[in-house]
Amino acid sequence: MSLRPENNAHLRFADGSDAVQKSALVNIVKACPPLMDAFKQARSLNLPDWWIVSGAIYNQVWNHLTGKPDLYGVKDIDLFYFDPDTSYAAEDKIIGRAATHFDTPVPIEPRNQARVHLWYKDHFGQDYDPLRKATDGIDNFACKTHAVGMRLNADDDFTIYAPFGLNDIFSFRLTPHTIRDNKASHLAKGQRQMALWPQLTFVPWPD
Repeated sequence: MSLRPENNAHLRFADGSDAVQKSALVNIVKACPPLMDAFKQARSLNLPDWWIVSGAIYNQVWNHLTGKPDLYGVKDIDLFYFDPDTSYAAEDKIIGRAATHFDTPVPIEPRNQARVHLWYKDHFGQDYDPLRKATDGIDNFACKTHAVGMRLNADDDFTIYAPFGLNDIFSFRLTPHTIRDNKASHLAKGQRQMALWPQLTFVPWPD
C-alpha cells in the first residue's frame, strides 16, 4: 500500500498490489448498505452470467475515499447478464421482473449482453460484434477505468472482473480505451465525473 500525504489520503490505495486493491474494493462495497442490498437482490433474481458493473462500483470507491455520501453521483445500477435468447420480448420480461424485484434508491438497469450487437449500430453508428459472455461487454467500455464488474456469490464472497486492473480507479484517473471510436463518450463521461469528483485526472483520447 502506498503512503500518501494527508491531503492525498484519497489516493491511499493507488499503486497498491492487486490483492490490496481487490480487498479494499470488497471492503468499500460491503460498507455501503444500499449497494450490498442491490447485490443481494441481484443474486436472488438468479439471472444467467450476471454482474453489477461500472458506475455503481467505481463511483462508490470515489465516494468512500473522498467522504461523500453512499451512491453520490450514481444515476442507476447497471446489471449485465447473458441470455442466449436475444429476443426483445425476453429482455423486456427481465426488465419487468427487475422493476418489481428491486428495492433500491436508484434504478436498476438490466441489459442482456447477448443483444448488444442488435441495437448498437442504430444507437452509436458503429458495428459491434456479437458477444459470447456478459464480461465481453465490460471489455468494450470507452474508459479502462470504468471496466469493472462484481458478482456476489452464494457464500457472500465476491467475484471481481477487472480486465485492466483496479489501479486507475484507486488512482482517480480516467484512462481511455481505444478498442472502438468512443472518443465522444469518454469525453462526456469524463466531464460529468470530474465535476462530481474534482480529484479525478482525465487522460485525453489519443490522436
